[in-house]
Amino acid sequence: MHGWQDNSGSFDRLIPLLPRNHSYLAIDLPGHGLSSRIPHGMQYHSVDNLYTINSLCKAYSWDKISIIGHSLGSILAFLQASIFPSKVDIVVAIDALKPPVFDPVIAASIIEERVEDFILADQRNQMKSEPPAYPLDEIVEKWCAATRGSVTKETAHYLMRRNIKKSDMHPGKWSFLRDSRLKYSFGANFPQEVSVELARRINMPYLFIKAKNSPYYEKKSYHEEVATVLKENPKFEYHMVDSTHHLHLTEPEKVAGIISDFITKHKNNPDKLS
Repeated sequence: MHGWQDNSGSFDRLIPLLPRNHSYLAIDLPGHGLSSRIPHGMQYHSVDNLYTINSLCKAYSWDKISIIGHSLGSILAFLQASIFPSKVDIVVAIDALKPPVFDPVIAASIIEERVEDFILADQRNQMKSEPPAYPLDEIVEKWCAATRGSVTKETAHYLMRRNIKKSDMHPGKWSFLRDSRLKYSFGANFPQEVSVELARRINMPYLFIKAKNSPYYEKKSYHEEVATVLKENPKFEYHMVDSTHHLHLTEPEKVAGIISDFITKHKNNPDKLS
């Protein structure tokens, strides 16, 4: 079982609770954690991560993969499974069903702001200036605030293992490792009609877990329309869990059983790794 998501450390508490007769590989996507950054002057786009997945498959001679993804990783799982259905044998997606649709009224202003902020972030990278540094307790506070409490103080350190580094200029302080250009990247903001058609292509076992106390990041009706299409697949399961966005990190016991049962049900040959 191979899992891709935007922060490999966020799976540290979940993976030990999953079936042990499979192997699990969690990676940092480009620009995240300890992974390399893209060259100066280039922009991150979530669709580009399809090249990452398929390049890894080619490098390791994997004909098919199984994917566990959360948030950005969950959207990436949806794209990989729908665009390359013959290359995916099972999907577990957590709290992001599909690429969100931009509000057309504010789309231009969002793009304008992100382009301008990206240029500034790219310039800082080229100057090799050290990012802002903070004491560890302030790093934790920032993580909790940025996720609106979805990441807790008790679990933030799992993310910190691969996402912060000691400051060279400020003893006792730490900086975030990720490429700041990621904050101004663009997702796969397809029209709703595209996501609906992509959903029709998904035919493998597909588990989706929605956190009850997490937003939909778009009109709920868009989410529900794609979920309805996915339910036409007899191997699709939809579970609602009473938790927040980072439930696999903060409350892994609430999802581990659901995921383990799904893996056991659909992985016919547990001794064969995909």
